[in-house]
Parts: sequence; structure tokens; C-alpha cells
Amino acid sequence: MIDAMDKAAGLSPEDALFATRRFRPEFVQGAEECRLSVLRPANDQGLAPNLRVALARRMAALNADPVLMAEYDVQLAQLGPTEQLMALARGETDLEEPLATIARHVDLITLTPKIAEASHIVLLAQAGLNNPQIVALSELIAFVNFQTRVATGLRLMRSA
Repeated sequence: MIDAMDKAAGLSPEDALFATRRFRPEFVQGAEECRLSVLRPANDQGLAPNLRVALARRMAALNADPVLMAEYDVQLAQLGPTEQLMALARGETDLEEPLATIARHVDLITLTPKIAEASHIVLLAQAGLNNPQIVALSELIAFVNFQTRVATGLRLMRSA
């Protein structure tokens, strides 16, 4: 079965790299389960799927990954996003709260994680996010940035 990582990397069952990924099926399955748990969790903690996908699209753009941007565009369109969520996904910064604070945090962690401090988490709380929402947001940020790096690496290996 083709998973989201295969799709993002442009792999098909005929590719040797596709088969190589299956040497560790627990990693393939784990990455897919993680993707589903951060984008469409059973309990979204008040961070709706359309917000999560809009943020994922934003991170894909920050990571200059057109394949994932296109995939997240399709997913977002299916979720009926508001204009604010579309602006968030496009990378705009003139947003209503708490989206503006969330966007700044996502951008910070995606582009310059080295300078992140505890005070940045405090800003999320001040914008109205509770602890479970901050954890869920952190998981989403971690996964999408992981996904873009793995997909890029697989594409490079495939082209070699």
C-alpha cells in the first residue's frame, strides 16, 4: 500500500526505494499513524482538522515543498476552510487572534527552532491555547517538519 510519505516522495511499488522502506514496516506504519493522529485525531483538543491542515500547508510552504503544498491544498479544500484559514495556509501574517500568535509560533519553530524559548510557549497560552492544545500544536509542527525532511531525502535518494 502507498502511504502519504511514498506519495510525497513520488514513490510507487515498482521503485526500489519503495521496497527498501518496507524493510522496516514499523517505521512506515508508525509515520502514517503519526500523520493521522496529528491531522485528524480522535480528540482534536479544540484544534479543528481544517486548522491543522492549514498549518501543515503553511509549514510545507515554509519548507519550500511544492508536492506537500499541493497535497495539503487538496485536503484543505475538502474541509471547507474559512478565509482566515486560507490566509493562514498561504503564509499571511495579518490574522485574527489566536491565529496570528499560532502562525508566528509555527513560523518560528519551522524556520528557526534554535532560537525558540519557553517564553514563546507562554505567548501561546496568553493567546488562549490550553496545555493540551499547545502539546497538540507542537506534535503537528514536529510531524510536518519531519515529513518534509523525509520526503525531500527520499526524493534525493530516488533521483540518485
